[in-house]
Amino acid sequence: MSIEVIYTAESTASGGGRDGHVKSSDNRIDLDTRPPKEAGGSGEGTNPEQLFSAGYAACFLGALQLVARSEKIGLDSASGITARVGFGKDADGGYGINAHLIGYLPGLEQSQAEDLMNKAHQVCPYSKATRGNIDVTLTAKV
Repeated sequence: MSIEVIYTAESTASGGGRDGHVKSSDNRIDLDTRPPKEAGGSGEGTNPEQLFSAGYAACFLGALQLVARSEKIGLDSASGITARVGFGKDADGGYGINAHLIGYLPGLEQSQAEDLMNKAHQVCPYSKATRGNIDVTLTAKV
């Protein structure tokens, strides 16, 4: 897919990948990375799955708000998205991730909330990038 780039984020990992350091070019991210205890690490830093889940949650909420505005649906200020990103072994003996996106959409009917989640999943850049590559589950809570 070709896009007209309007912004580029740049980060560098050093020192050992999952057991190292990440830093963005603008210094807004400057973190030690450590595998979680569940994966045999110290858990004393962040990990790629946490960073991915934060980005996916923020991006998906933006897509959800865009879809709601286009359909003239007002979202409660308490609306939000939680992204749970799982990490584990895949069937090929390597590693992979999955995602569970939970939309908290108070004040909407269940069917309307589910419809918004599904439509946001079609326009969210993270969802587009991962479509067909990882399992993504959507849950709407009203």
